[in-house]
Amino acid sequence: MDRPKKNRRPAGNRDQRPSSKKPKDFISRGKRVSDEKEGEKKNRKPAGPGRKGPAGKSTGKPTGKSSFDARGKKPYAKKGAAPKPAGETSKRAGRRPPSAGRRASESKIGEMRLNKYLAHAGVASRREADTLIETGLVKVNGKVVTEMGYKVQDGDDVRYNDSRISPEKKVYVLLNKPKDFITTVDDPQNRKTVMGLVQNACPERIYPVGRLDRMTTGLLMFTNDGELAKRLTHPSYQVRKVYHVELDQSLKSNHFDDIKRGLTLDDGLINVDKVSYIEGATKKEIGIEIHSGRNRIVRRIFEHLGYKVIRLDRVVFAGLTKRNLKRGQWRYLSKEELQQMAMMGKAK
Repeated sequence: MDRPKKNRRPAGNRDQRPSSKKPKDFISRGKRVSDEKEGEKKNRKPAGPGRKGPAGKSTGKPTGKSSFDARGKKPYAKKGAAPKPAGETSKRAGRRPPSAGRRASESKIGEMRLNKYLAHAGVASRREADTLIETGLVKVNGKVVTEMGYKVQDGDDVRYNDSRISPEKKVYVLLNKPKDFITTVDDPQNRKTVMGLVQNACPERIYPVGRLDRMTTGLLMFTNDGELAKRLTHPSYQVRKVYHVELDQSLKSNHFDDIKRGLTLDDGLINVDKVSYIEGATKKEIGIEIHSGRNRIVRRIFEHLGYKVIRLDRVVFAGLTKRNLKRGQWRYLSKEELQQMAMMGKAK
């Protein structure tokens, strides 16, 4: 005999029963609720850190105000905040907290050799710093230090020429210099200087590496790394520099050959690394590669042969180029470019 069946809920109502399971897109492991559940979530009573569950225990459920994403940032916009236009980003995006950034790295040096300390402060290269130490121009905690290999500790008061110095984060800036700017840190005649073009690049004090004439345009590097600046400017390291020259008249073939062989100027013999006519241009335009750091050397080469330089532009410096860098603009060197600079370690 069949047992009478108990009254059961119709099968069609099963889907309407309240489910104890959490939706798949519930906040879990720091992830935000999906947009479909956003409206439903707003109607709930906030379950913040202060909300108590049964027996006075905290529910521990994340809320829109207290929940954080995987990076520790709040995923919700402030209530009533206007949406940002498309393509606009926060000014703080990508910035490190001040306590974890530059200031923290500068305040702790551990133990550092004095010549390295001076080089990091941008005073001079390590070799030049040794000379400064030997001549008694450096003081540590009020006492002149002439000992080679002396090590500076955290908190030491280091002074050069009675001015306190401190190691800074190394900064490397590349500028595409325009005309009518003087390559100097300070000009007594109050003319425009290249420092005004990079004044917003960094809080550290940086200096031009080498120099370009007032009417010469092109690549000019700035840094507070005294040791690297020394390598980039000394002829023994043979740093590659390429110039695009435009003359007032076509360069004659015999003068072209004279430049290739080398010329004797007032201050001695000058040899260029390469010289060529610019492809697709007239013979007024010349490309010249040279590693000498003598003052106005490119202009003097052509003036010696009776030509007037109409335009002079440095297009390559130490492997760096003007690509995507408009006149008057600057940029930071990339990690790859800094690694390339590090390869220039020994004099040739």
